[in-house]
Amino acid sequence: MAAPTIHVDVVSAEASIFSGEAEFVVLPGEAGELGIYPRHTPLITRIKPGAVLIEPTSGNTGIALAMAAAIRGYRMVLIMPEHLSAERRQTMRAFGAEIILTPQKGGMEAARDLAEEMVRQGKGIMLDQFANPDNPLAHYETTGPEIWRDTGGRITHFVSSMGTTGTIMGCSRFFKEKNAKIQIIGCQPEEGAQIPGIRKWPEAYMPKIYDKSRVDRLETVSQADAEEMARRLASEEGVFAGISSGGAVAVALRIANELKNAIIVTIICDRGDRYLSTGVFPD
Repeated sequence: MAAPTIHVDVVSAEASIFSGEAEFVVLPGEAGELGIYPRHTPLITRIKPGAVLIEPTSGNTGIALAMAAAIRGYRMVLIMPEHLSAERRQTMRAFGAEIILTPQKGGMEAARDLAEEMVRQGKGIMLDQFANPDNPLAHYETTGPEIWRDTGGRITHFVSSMGTTGTIMGCSRFFKEKNAKIQIIGCQPEEGAQIPGIRKWPEAYMPKIYDKSRVDRLETVSQADAEEMARRLASEEGVFAGISSGGAVAVALRIANELKNAIIVTIICDRGDRYLSTGVFPD
């Protein structure tokens, strides 16, 4: 199922064009979930029903893995920091997943450490979205071509939040093969910001799929700017997106204000309804 590319007027700089790739319409609703089947099918099809799958997650890919595990008869154990939204946990549990919460101060690093320790202890199998080459491959084979098609090959800049880095790695590879002049911009959080889905990893935890040579420029975004843009997208554009989407759009707007006659594409990578309990949106 292809996701539509939408033009977001409210954040378009004069003489610039901004498009948002609305991946949130892909069930069950996250860019991290995009192509969960093409990403993991080769491995999943070799796993027998009843097997235990373990995965550290901030929620996005974990939800899709929980769904896939329910369909294929696996026991799914998801490990995530305790401060992430209740909606994520509720959705995972609805699919039958077991959830282990790690302390907030440890962040995703602690969740990844625990998952790896459980695998070493023989408690299950980890698909490992941070190191699995099928992660960027899914975006090389699907997201990149969709954007290229929908922009008629005219894209000049691609802005992507950086979590597992699968989206930016796969899309960068595809776009650079088509046109080496396309600029790839990665979005990271400012110091102190905690934006689910956007990370600045310590060197020891840098995803193994990440290749810094595929990113032309890194931009940071504040918590306040990401949340404000998420609210604007909902109230002014009717796009009910999450905080990491707000962060990516805020960075894309910053880039658009520097340019003329550019076609800038970013990813609306999460849904707003998974943040309702956080107070980001008005009550």
